[in-house]
Amino acid sequence: MSGKLTLLYQSHSPYARKVLVCAHELGLAERLDVVHHETSPTNRNDAVFARNPLGKVPVLLTPDAGALFDSVVICDYLDRLAGEGSLIPREAPARYEALRLQALAQGLCDAGIALRWETERRPEALRYPPLAEGQTTKLLEAYDYLETQADLDGPVTVGQIGLATALAWLSFRRLPDFRERAPKLARWYDRFNQRPSMRATPYEGETQD
Repeated sequence: MSGKLTLLYQSHSPYARKVLVCAHELGLAERLDVVHHETSPTNRNDAVFARNPLGKVPVLLTPDAGALFDSVVICDYLDRLAGEGSLIPREAPARYEALRLQALAQGLCDAGIALRWETERRPEALRYPPLAEGQTTKLLEAYDYLETQADLDGPVTVGQIGLATALAWLSFRRLPDFRERAPKLARWYDRFNQRPSMRATPYEGETQD
């Protein structure tokens, strides 16, 4: 299949950046028409809702499969478009190692976003400190797991891309730091962050609630 694809994007979304980094790694970036959209749970974007009933980016508009969301589905589509197995291995155990790492990266972003609500975005009188503490614990436990149990060597996968873009976002938002707690993870991240795909997709902007 040939032709342009349209990616509804947000320059400070870790989920959207994961998709765009995957496209770069797969050699598909030139086929994407990247259109920035501001979204948040309190700031309705009608153009995004028209394509995704959840009102969230990323959304990939395709000629053969319609509007695709969320990032997990879009990355699977791009991987198949480029040649199935490029970033999502076809066979176990490598397949499930990549998908497990992707799930962990998604969870880091989810916890980080929830933590920001309880420490920054929600009106102060409505914040619930125990919930912030619980989300912080998820981040710290994940850092420990990544430091001691995750195998980050080997070919680039969707899991590694998801992790790198998640860690970059946590740093961008000044959330609990992974560097002192997980020095091996930090060294891996610093190397991965030098890849052209990462350098071409920096975070910028602030959430507009």
